[in-house]
Amino acid sequence: MAMTGTASASATRSTRRKAVVGILAVVLLGAIALDTTVVSIGGEQDMRQQAFDPDAFGAEHFPRIREFVMDRSPEAAQLATDLAADKAAAVAEYGTMAGAFPVMAVTLTGTVGEGNSGIFTIDVPDMPEGTAIRVQTGPAINGTELRDVIGDIEFGAFKNQIEYQDAGAGINRAMAAEVLEGLDRAALSGKTVTVTGAFTMINPKNWLVTPVDLEVE
Repeated sequence: MAMTGTASASATRSTRRKAVVGILAVVLLGAIALDTTVVSIGGEQDMRQQAFDPDAFGAEHFPRIREFVMDRSPEAAQLATDLAADKAAAVAEYGTMAGAFPVMAVTLTGTVGEGNSGIFTIDVPDMPEGTAIRVQTGPAINGTELRDVIGDIEFGAFKNQIEYQDAGAGINRAMAAEVLEGLDRAALSGKTVTVTGAFTMINPKNWLVTPVDLEVE
C-alpha cells in the first residue's frame, strides 16, 4: 500500500510540473506576442499606392494626348480627300495604327443634327457624298481612340487586359471632365460646333469622333 501511495504522489507531482511548464510557456508566448510588431512588406498604404488608378492615369496623360491630336488633325474634308487619294499615306501622316485599324486625328466644323444617347450627327460642308460624321458627347464615352491615338500607351506597360482597358476609360473620363463638363446636350441640335478629336477608321464612310476639344458657336 505504501508503494502505491508513493507512485501516486510521484505521478501527481509530475502532472503538476507539466501543468506549470505549460502555463509558463503560454505566458512566455503571450509576452513575446505583446512585444512583437508585425510588419507587412510595403504595408497597407503602399499597397493602395501601388494599385492602378485609372482616373489618376487619365488626368496625367490627357493633356499631352489633347496636344498631340490638336497638332496633328487635318480638316475633315481634306482628310477625306487624302484618304481617297492614298489611304496609306494619309494614315501615316494623320493616324496611328492600333491593331488592325488606324486611329485618325481630325478637326471639323459643322451643324449638329439629331442625337441619340449623346451621339450626334454633324453636317460638315464639302465632305464626299455618303460619308457620315458623328461625335460622341457623353455622359458615357466609349472606345479607346484617345488611349491609342498617341501610339505610346501600350499593353505591355500594364499588368493585364483589364488594367489596359481601364486606362482608356480613365482617359475618356478625364477628357469628359475637361471638355464636356456643362455641355447642354438638349440644346445642341441645330448649333454650329467645331470639334477636334480622333476616330477609329473601321469604315472609311462612317466616322465616330471622340473629341479632345469641342466649341459651340
